[in-house]
Amino acid sequence: MLDTLYKMSISLLRSAGFCLLMLAGVSCQSQPVPKELATSYSPLNEKLARTISADEYAISPTTAQGLDAPIYLDARETEEYQVSHLPGAVMIGYDRPNYKLLDGFAQDRPVVVYCTIGYRSERIAKKLRERGFEKVYNLYGSIYAWSLAGLPLEDAKGQPTERVHTYNKKWGSYLPESVEKVY
Repeated sequence: MLDTLYKMSISLLRSAGFCLLMLAGVSCQSQPVPKELATSYSPLNEKLARTISADEYAISPTTAQGLDAPIYLDARETEEYQVSHLPGAVMIGYDRPNYKLLDGFAQDRPVVVYCTIGYRSERIAKKLRERGFEKVYNLYGSIYAWSLAGLPLEDAKGQPTERVHTYNKKWGSYLPESVEKVY
């Protein structure tokens, strides 16, 4: 009897382990980047496919530009924002987001959140939707995609710049060498 129970327990554990491995494998697989969200740089697209959701809240730089009076929110930290940011963007931050800066804005006004590639902004965008904002989008590929699309950036003084803060050297590898990177 104990022998049978032991064999059944081992069988169940193996089945459970196999299911967990399958589940882990499915969740770690890349999702193809939709054509409308793809950037011009394949290493970035490959990283995005493994890291960011290409869901109904993901938006491309050109689509973001076509929105009616969007609020651009930078979900990076001060040092990153000062190097370069989207023109007119307001820094909400990530470690301690400043949600009060949205006080007084209509909750149906489009909001586009971005960061370096979209990981932090995806999380901030979700929190904004939970706070009642209706049209909150994650800029897919974030400042990297914006820069690769040839769209303007500005520095802390509001002057045009082509420099991009890449968070660190490793993340800088997801931008081509032609981009001026700051770590």
